[in-house]
Amino acid sequence: MKDLYTLPDNLPIPQDDGACDHLEGNRLSSISLLSTNNRKVDLSSEPGTTVVFFYPMTGSPNSAPMIGWNEIPGARGCTPQTCAFRDGYFELMELGLTDVFGGSSQDIAEQKEAVERLHLPFELLNDSNFEFTNALKLPTFEYEGTKLIKRLTLIIENGTILKVFYPVFPPNENAAQVIAWLKANKA
Repeated sequence: MKDLYTLPDNLPIPQDDGACDHLEGNRLSSISLLSTNNRKVDLSSEPGTTVVFFYPMTGSPNSAPMIGWNEIPGARGCTPQTCAFRDGYFELMELGLTDVFGGSSQDIAEQKEAVERLHLPFELLNDSNFEFTNALKLPTFEYEGTKLIKRLTLIIENGTILKVFYPVFPPNENAAQVIAWLKANKA
């Protein structure tokens, strides 16, 4: 069984390639994403402040090792990042958020499995057709012929992107970074 919860010490640190420089201040287009609760979520119409963290894909303890995954800057750490948002969820909500979502292009069945296995108090959003990703020009990469969304986090207020965290490293500290930013900027 793989250890999906612990990050190796020698992960390469992703560099800021400017791929998200255009996002802050942008109004979201009206695009509905399927959630793991089988509902359509349009982030452009979510009231108040919402946090959405995007990740390439969560692993499964029973799946084969992903050869070369640890060597891709920013790829490893989806489960630790997701668990950090799970563990910080109630603190985030106490800061006045409307909601927290995770998002990826991963198959919805795999996302539902992750919600159940990781006991997530929030929904995961599916962008397997890359409609949201393409509309916002979110950064992507390929692994073994599969297109994946690079790790980034958006703070959205009334449909407008207020803050972007990119690149995100280490992923298991992203929720704490978001909490610190919200405390400093939304008080």
